[in-house]
Amino acid sequence: MRAQQAVIEWLLDSDPSIRWQVMRDLTGAPPHEIAAERAKVAAEGAGACLLALQQPDGRWGGVAWNHGWDSTMHVLWLLREMGLDPAADEAQRALRRVRDHVTWQGCGPREADHNRFFEGETEPCINGQVAAAGAYFRQDVRNIIARLLTEQLADGGWNCEAPDRSRRSSFNTTICVLEALLEFEQSAVAGSRSIAAVEAARLRGQEYLLERRLLRRRSTGERIERDRKSGAEWSRFAFPAWWHYDVLRGLDYLRRARVAPDERVAEAVALVASKRDEAGRWSLETQYPGRMPVATDEGEGLPSRWNTLRALRVLDWYAAEPQ
Repeated sequence: MRAQQAVIEWLLDSDPSIRWQVMRDLTGAPPHEIAAERAKVAAEGAGACLLALQQPDGRWGGVAWNHGWDSTMHVLWLLREMGLDPAADEAQRALRRVRDHVTWQGCGPREADHNRFFEGETEPCINGQVAAAGAYFRQDVRNIIARLLTEQLADGGWNCEAPDRSRRSSFNTTICVLEALLEFEQSAVAGSRSIAAVEAARLRGQEYLLERRLLRRRSTGERIERDRKSGAEWSRFAFPAWWHYDVLRGLDYLRRARVAPDERVAEAVALVASKRDEAGRWSLETQYPGRMPVATDEGEGLPSRWNTLRALRVLDWYAAEPQ
């Protein structure tokens, strides 16, 4: 118990973006205290730094999207993970600039050059990340969501290489789309639109993960050690993950979606639990190359507050449900 309390204190001795989520998910703090801490994300620490980096034309990194991880899309992805309140004045001002000025000019296929940012481009993994951030920040991403629904494959998932090079789904693309569909369902902008088709697609997609126990091939049951495309190890946990799948990200999605855990997630949960060090923390096992706009952890190989927060939430989710 003392060790657990030490971990909680370590998590609380951090950025507001982590503190408010610890208070909400791990300590059971009163709602008014959680709200007060969350409000600091826009004014202090990493969240405020990210907001300050926005250019007058609404962009971050000079582009809608890039391979360097400091683009408009990547910053909005981070602000969503940090829990910047969509109702905050700072958030609304930043999102208005993006909505009114940012396009996909020079960032994707030419057919998307004149698309507004929240209209997306053509790849479902990128569109999933755009839609997840857009839905969270209460932007109109209905066109992206509609497109993603038409791109779901027969096995329940999605793949950026479909339909030309593959008819099998990709864990990477599927997790990006699932997060987008979930945010859309939970967002106020869904409005009067029927979300039954969105929910049905999402449930099929999450079954794609569950049928494979989050880390195995359905055909042979063989454990997938590395991603075929990137070479990333699914058992090594990163934050931020960007378009990459790993086991902790898959489990955290299931927790957010309030899926009742069953025996199909047991192996993946055991893997997460096995990563806890003697001090009760999880490390940043992988940091993908790129230009991080702000530091989110101490560095690769060192204890990670983000991974520790996410892992503890997953373990609590699993423990709370009778197996």
